[in-house]
Amino acid sequence: MENGEIPENANEHCPGPQSESAGKSDACQGCPNQEVCATAPKGPDPDLVAIAERMTTVKHKILVLSGKGGVGKSTFSAQLSFALAAKNFQVGLLDIDICGPSIPKMLGLEGQDIHQSNLGWSPVYVESNLGVMSIGFMLPNPDEAVIWRGPRKNGLIKQFLKDVYWGELDFLVVDAPPGTSDEHISIVQFLQATGIDGAIIVTTPQQVSLIDVRKEVSFCKKVGVSVLGVVENMSGFCQPLTDFRFLRMTGAGEHTDLTEKVIKYMREKAPEMLDLIAASEVFDSSGGGAAKMCTEMGVPFLGKVPLDPQLCKAAEEGKSCFAEQKCRVSAPALKNIIEKLMANNWREEMSVEQ
Repeated sequence: MENGEIPENANEHCPGPQSESAGKSDACQGCPNQEVCATAPKGPDPDLVAIAERMTTVKHKILVLSGKGGVGKSTFSAQLSFALAAKNFQVGLLDIDICGPSIPKMLGLEGQDIHQSNLGWSPVYVESNLGVMSIGFMLPNPDEAVIWRGPRKNGLIKQFLKDVYWGELDFLVVDAPPGTSDEHISIVQFLQATGIDGAIIVTTPQQVSLIDVRKEVSFCKKVGVSVLGVVENMSGFCQPLTDFRFLRMTGAGEHTDLTEKVIKYMREKAPEMLDLIAASEVFDSSGGGAAKMCTEMGVPFLGKVPLDPQLCKAAEEGKSCFAEQKCRVSAPALKNIIEKLMANNWREEMSVEQ
């Protein structure tokens, strides 16, 4: 328990040896360290001083959260980082989803290693102004499961914050796991003294997701983190009509591909249809979706991003959706959200950029 670190054999939700409730809270019952923690001298965690020193070179810190998994939070974190870097900002992307680190793949960095210098751990760079840190770079095998209790995960997050040398950053984007658990409490606790600009919360339109997002908004309010806004992801399926396959199905479930014939017919008989975008609802948004929830909870609604196969492909390939103009429906939506985010929160950065 040197430097106030949480021991690996501690109970889940351990308050930490330096906490005033160490050894006394409900989470401490039955812990093998309970007596030691209860009698140990208390004081400020020296690692928080080291974290504060590291963060003095980081202007803005943004948490990207979600109430549940599978809503596209990491995709949004990756594309937000790409977009900010494209604006010539110095950007860092920190992946604290310890058990499900997908950021290395979404940035095209699979198989890369972390290097260490006398300044600390060096991020892995996509571009000269976009660095990434993730436990995914530390696993000997990409299929390796990370089976860690809360204290060990919290210890790695602390190590990322105090030992990674980012240099001068305009933005540090923190991609958190879904929910409101140990990692979220830790990142807020470790960064609060250095100033957190706020959190962006990603959701899908249906109520089963929004129920959990309400909990995420409540968490932010309880721990004193501003909600910069909510993004409704996968808000309808959108794709150029010419990107669809057209099939004739039989009663036996077999199909005949008529795509070439249909495209040829449209080209000859209705060429104006070739520029159309086809859209369909995937999730039930009859309850008003994220926009209504934001109004009810008094938090900003940033906008909607459609479910775009080209965006999914960009994430799989570790590329920016803004680069090759292939994401015709998702890239403009993401651009509008990021511009709104900048205008609402970082006008001074926009003026410098211009």
